[in-house]
Amino acid sequence: MTTTHSRRDEVTEAVKRLVIRESRLSLSPADIADDEPLNGAVLRINSLGFLGMLVRLEDELDVVLPDDLFTGKVFTVVSDLVDVVLRAVEEHR
Repeated sequence: MTTTHSRRDEVTEAVKRLVIRESRLSLSPADIADDEPLNGAVLRINSLGFLGMLVRLEDELDVVLPDDLFTGKVFTVVSDLVDVVLRAVEEHR
């Protein structure tokens, strides 16, 4: 059985890998802080890149990210995205 902590680790790792890829960086997920801004000095995620990442996260984590999870949400830092994706993963399993 997977614990919530290891699920969070799995989702965090997946999100960080994708934000690194989308920002075209040569870093490891460990190099990105949970509170790293999605569009700042290190990461450069625009709205189109954000949508592409959501599709890739759905594929990688085998989960559907329903639109209502994103309604009224502001995604400023990596952990904001992790929290929403984790919620979908936990509801799916």
